[in-house]
Amino acid sequence: METFADYILSEKDWIKKMEIMHYLQKKTGIFFEKSVIFKTFLAKLFLDVKPELNLDQNIILTACLLCNCKKSNDPQDLSKIKSYAKEGADYLAELGFSNRFCKICEEVNRYSGSSPREPESDVLELVDQFGGMLLDRPERIAFKVDEALVLLEYRNLKDKDNRYLDTFKEFVNEMQEVLV
Repeated sequence: METFADYILSEKDWIKKMEIMHYLQKKTGIFFEKSVIFKTFLAKLFLDVKPELNLDQNIILTACLLCNCKKSNDPQDLSKIKSYAKEGADYLAELGFSNRFCKICEEVNRYSGSSPREPESDVLELVDQFGGMLLDRPERIAFKVDEALVLLEYRNLKDKDNRYLDTFKEFVNEMQEVLV
């Protein structure tokens, strides 16, 4: 019998994956809104522009769509902020996802302390944090791209090892040059 994990991972078209997520959200109430779509698009651009990374785009885009599935809409609930990724990984295991896929999703942030980190997790971390800073939030307006990049490197990831940070910074700077 096919699991939900088999179903969504077998779909290679990321737009169709988003349709699947839309229906899953309607049925289960998981967290899926415009920020998830934006961050997934950001991940797709990054992987398209930097194919030399040789990462599985299907795994990363699916993880981008699902890693925040248990995220709360309340940014003030610190305990939920620290536990949503682990709760999401546990939920994804129930849907038939592999231990490795669940670990990738859990490592979207550093609260679980999981080590060693999966390479795909470092991509999720970058797009989740950077993408989040580019969006307006109830408590603040969006940061400018250059401000978000500085905050990502010198505050959020200060003293953290993210193997793709330098490549991601190159990507952001290349995209800015294209858009200017």
